[in-house]
Amino acid sequence: MAAIRLNGRVGEREAAIASRDALEFVAVLNDRFSAARSEILAARDERQRLRFDRGELPDFAEATQTIREGDWRVAPSPEDLDRRWVEITGPVERKMMINALNSGADAFMADFEDSLSPTWSNVIQGQVNLFDAVRRTLRFTSPDGREYRLSDRPATLLVRPRGWHLVEKHALVGREGDRPVSASLFDFGLYFFHNARELTRRGSGPYFYLPKLEGAAEARLWNDVFNAASDELGIPRGTVRATVLIETLPAAFEIAEILYELRDHASGCNAGRWDYLFSVIKKFRARQDVILPDRAQVTMTVPFMRAYTELLVKTCHAHGAHAIGGMAPFIPSRREPEINAAAFEKVRADKEREAGDGFDGTWVAHPDLVPVAREVFSRHLGDRPHQKARARSEVSVGARELTDTRIEGSTVTEAGFRNNVSVGLQYLHAWLSGSGAVAINNLMEDVATAEIARAQLWQWVQRGARLADGRLATMDLYRRIREEEVGALATVLGAHAKEAIDLLDGLVQSETFTEFLTLGAYAHLD
Repeated sequence: MAAIRLNGRVGEREAAIASRDALEFVAVLNDRFSAARSEILAARDERQRLRFDRGELPDFAEATQTIREGDWRVAPSPEDLDRRWVEITGPVERKMMINALNSGADAFMADFEDSLSPTWSNVIQGQVNLFDAVRRTLRFTSPDGREYRLSDRPATLLVRPRGWHLVEKHALVGREGDRPVSASLFDFGLYFFHNARELTRRGSGPYFYLPKLEGAAEARLWNDVFNAASDELGIPRGTVRATVLIETLPAAFEIAEILYELRDHASGCNAGRWDYLFSVIKKFRARQDVILPDRAQVTMTVPFMRAYTELLVKTCHAHGAHAIGGMAPFIPSRREPEINAAAFEKVRADKEREAGDGFDGTWVAHPDLVPVAREVFSRHLGDRPHQKARARSEVSVGARELTDTRIEGSTVTEAGFRNNVSVGLQYLHAWLSGSGAVAINNLMEDVATAEIARAQLWQWVQRGARLADGRLATMDLYRRIREEEVGALATVLGAHAKEAIDLLDGLVQSETFTEFLTLGAYAHLD
């Protein structure tokens, strides 16, 4: 039997979730797949070092052309995943889960990844919350006495485990009991062990979102995990359904191959546009000619971002998979009706574009946006649960369209520079304080926003970007603006202010680019 031990406190409910049998199930998966996980992470590093860092541009692989052009289909959608017009997302936090499940959305993605600060309490309590949600017993009482409980018809539940690059330091394996397990397998394993049978008994199933994949090999590993976990518990293969977030540049060149590897479990792909933008900056960090402008200027209508989403829809529909659109992060405010009205119009225009382009559904971050998105997709789709029959055969996207990041008339401004510093500091401080879904400037921000902010600051400073007013982006400019923004945030930053400042400084000032900010920041949690 695989050995595993916990290095974190648990209460009575948490202990039932982190039971001996459940942890041994996680350990079996970790033992079986840890070598393959290490190989894919090494392959990522090698691809960056031998291709991207040498200035090469990616292309579609000739060896898999038959897969891209083949007449194959993914598994049919289960009934409760067939209509996905509106999906709401958020962390596995009890009250937020109840509000999301009751929001009227078709599906809710409960998140262990970008919108969750992975403190041990958040992670293990999140599993308790999912256990209760599956059994419709999820309840919450607020400090003011208000009761929250699930409605009779909650949204279909999907779970996003953490990415392959992350570990769970509170679950240890190995001969010396000192090696952390894969966070992906920990999140997936505990949820699957406790809930897969119960979900199927209730006419649903274990449905997942898969983050940060960079190619077909990583999808194949997940497919192997699904099969192994199903066999271990005696659950029929193919019961799992997975939606893949296409949120890295390499993955955009292997959408068909990713779906093919997961074809017995695949449900669709999602345009994870914020992480995709971060990936573009990260992969092209060695190129002096790829310096993106202010984040606000890189909209979904600029050529390279539109090419990516057009290719996603075409590829998904060619193989019978759902194409789910990107996040609308706006948070309405009852005190600011003018801001709400303007933001709702932007959200509506964004969803109109997605529905018109053939997407089968979309993401929102707040319950008040569910009716806005639903109205758009209802009007476009009528009585159809999706529009997968729309093949988008007129779309032709090649490597050049995906990698030509030029944006006519775009600029790097001091306002954009300053905003990245401010948002980076605020988000890091909140994440270190245990909150991964953070309201900043009427937007619900998660790790992806902080990644873009610090990546742009690094790129602008290290590559000497020229601002719209003619000045160069220098380390001195960064330090001056950072000092000013720290002063402006004096009432916002609290106990973890110094840690947040030091983390952002380290990310921006390092000569080498840090792959994921969470890798170093995780050491500061718990």
